[in-house]
Amino acid sequence: QVQLEESGGGLVQPGGSLRLSCAASGSIFRINDWGWYRQAPGQERKLVVTTTRGGSTDLADSVKGRFTISRDDAKNTVYLQMNSLEPEDTAVYYCNADTIGISGRRIIAWGQGTQVTVSS
Repeated sequence: QVQLEESGGGLVQPGGSLRLSCAASGSIFRINDWGWYRQAPGQERKLVVTTTRGGSTDLADSVKGRFTISRDDAKNTVYLQMNSLEPEDTAVYYCNADTIGISGRRIIAWGQGTQVTVSS
């Protein structure tokens, strides 16, 4: 099994910044792809950004130029730096990991989510 734990959410004023972290633990051989998704009240969960082990990144248009994803493979951790936050960024943010377990089996894991609220 693979567990993901997010941290770093909270309340921030418009124009502010937050940094989310997501740490993976468990029977992990390798983490291939990481992703951050978000779900606003009454809406479907949507992709924010993904990154591959090779370094390719795919950002949603709504966050380009403001959000940056980075990963520390030694720590099995991914980060989401969010700058110039807007009220529309308010949502529960979930991290996602596409992993290979020590058994050789592919395991896709989700975190429990962390709330980000952008409000004055």
